Amino acid sequence: MTPLDLGHRASRRWGERLIALLLFGCGIISVLTTVGIVVVLVTESAGFFREIPIAEFLTGTRWSPMYSEQHFGILPLLNGTLLIAAGSMLIALPVGLTSAIYLSEYASPKVRAAIKPILEILAGIPTVVYGYFALTFITPLLRTAFPGTGIFNAASGAIVVGIMIIPMIASLSEDALNAVPLSLREAAYGLGATQFEVSTRVVVPAALSGIVASFILAISRAIGETMAVTLAAGATPKMTLNFLESIQTMTAYIVQVSLGETPHGTLEYRTIFAVGLVLFFITLAMNLLGQQFTRRFREVYE
Repeated sequence: MTPLDLGHRASRRWGERLIALLLFGCGIISVLTTVGIVVVLVTESAGFFREIPIAEFLTGTRWSPMYSEQHFGILPLLNGTLLIAAGSMLIALPVGLTSAIYLSEYASPKVRAAIKPILEILAGIPTVVYGYFALTFITPLLRTAFPGTGIFNAASGAIVVGIMIIPMIASLSEDALNAVPLSLREAAYGLGATQFEVSTRVVVPAALSGIVASFILAISRAIGETMAVTLAAGATPKMTLNFLESIQTMTAYIVQVSLGETPHGTLEYRTIFAVGLVLFFITLAMNLLGQQFTRRFREVYE
């Protein structure tokens, strides 16, 4: 081996080490960012919980930290958040999964090539645009059908969030369905199954882990949605199951306080960190549940 070859090998080895260090640095930055977010949430929330008991915060049914008679029960905000998430799932799950099955099992390549970009365009529309769409189009339709509906209402927020997360469910579920081997489909057809039976009784169960993962990611997105819900659902924290009333979600409250009218360091200011900490634990629990489900029901094909 000539000295020139040795020099090339040494330079290539140093280049690989540099790339490995850069990748390691990117991973460390991600970890440190997550740790920093958790530290800030916990530190600021600790100042809040030194003045407000945790039991009162988690079980109280009134939320009015900005009024003279202050109440710090997070249940109204949690109720509004879950109301939006549940309503959006009623729309997005069946539509998204049905779209994924159609694209994967029924659509021709030309149709698939035309529909996929449209779904991606839906995913790229800013959330504030969805919010104004809900306020100016969906809400008037609801008020026509149900005259008692308020201008700001949970139904409008749930519908528009459901529309927003359809592309996520459809895209991820389609990827999971396409990962199912063709041999399973051919075996089912060989046994006399129809295309519908193959799709619903063979392909969907085989791709269940990926489909559930897309559902959980979509639910997390619905829970964390801010601007669309703020514009459509209003800012009235209350305990209600009526979708036609105005409600307030945890993210919408954080936006309200973060506008700059609340002095830094006050108890009212620290409420956003306490609410953010609860939101963090909810999304973390959902992600852990999704990972556990995926590990348990994942199918490995060779």
